[in-house]
Amino acid sequence: QVQLVESGGGLVQPGGSLRLSCAASGRTINTYAMGWFRQAPGKERETVATINWSGTSTYYADSVKGRFTISRDNAKKTVYLQMNSLKPEDTAVYYCAKPDRPYTMYYTASDFDFWGQGTQVTVSS
Repeated sequence: QVQLVESGGGLVQPGGSLRLSCAASGRTINTYAMGWFRQAPGKERETVATINWSGTSTYYADSVKGRFTISRDNAKKTVYLQMNSLKPEDTAVYYCAKPDRPYTMYYTASDFDFWGQGTQVTVSS
């Protein structure tokens, strides 16, 4: 099994930036797509961004396109989410996740099988 641990969340003012990290331990993530998702109170979990196993293909939700960047360092078994120009509507618990099938790109939360515990991001003045 793989263990995923998110970090980097916190309180930030509108327009600010945060960088989330997702560190994996246990089994490798190097041959798997990875994803960042978020869930705000009273709302369903939604895809923020996903990245393929090699880092050469990415997908972004329309709501974050141009503001967020997903990347990965397979040598460090870590996936990142750089969040710029943050808005109050970005407030949510952010999760990283890994699918069960390697070498396949995925886009929706239901395709991911292993989840971290989440990190809170609050955008407020």
